[in-house]
Amino acid sequence: MEKEETRCVQRSADPRVLILETSGRMGRIAVAFGAQILAQRQLNESRRHARDLAPTVAELCRQCGWKVRELEAVLVSRGPGSYTGLRVGIMSAKALAYASGCVFLAIETFAAIARQAPVEAQQLDILADAQQQNLYVQRWGQVQGRWQHASPLTIRSATEWLAGLPAGVWVSGPGMRAVEAQLPASNRAVGEERREALPESLLAIGLERWQAGEADDFWTAEPLYLRPSNAERNWKKT
Repeated sequence: MEKEETRCVQRSADPRVLILETSGRMGRIAVAFGAQILAQRQLNESRRHARDLAPTVAELCRQCGWKVRELEAVLVSRGPGSYTGLRVGIMSAKALAYASGCVFLAIETFAAIARQAPVEAQQLDILADAQQQNLYVQRWGQVQGRWQHASPLTIRSATEWLAGLPAGVWVSGPGMRAVEAQLPASNRAVGEERREALPESLLAIGLERWQAGEADDFWTAEPLYLRPSNAERNWKKT
């Protein structure tokens, strides 16, 4: 069977956008008109499931006087982060894009977190929990005022990462919880309220891609996740 194409959406300056961020402990769902967030909702870890996302999306759209099928784009955080949370968010975004024909855009979670760093930060290590006392680690740097990858995404132990951390590099990300007490005085930490990807940052990146005419293939999009899930590891043991 042939794949259905995303419907031909005329790229308006102020699209109706749904934002799904489920990479961390606290899920965030928001709707926006152009660059303005109109409504958002938080879901704690126990309610960050597909059965909770769908009614929450419908409720937020109703608050704005929209029907879900009137959305023009869905932005989803693609990780790294919680395997279960990422799968729920991405599968929900895929289903919505398939059903409604809206544009699907998967956004790197660390790209959003980098945007939230203070203006004085020039280099930034972003951390997320990779389980088993390991961290996702990626360095970002500012180039002409824009944050870009300065290293590949890797999984490292906290001890190894701390031993190789150069002076002056800022640190952010939800994985900070595991290392903040050991952070050297020569390295500064981004404020706790800016360490997880916020809908506003995902929206800013998504709008840039929207205006550039970009769209991701919801058939092939996958979470950015370097390690196998617990279920996959257990399967290999059988």
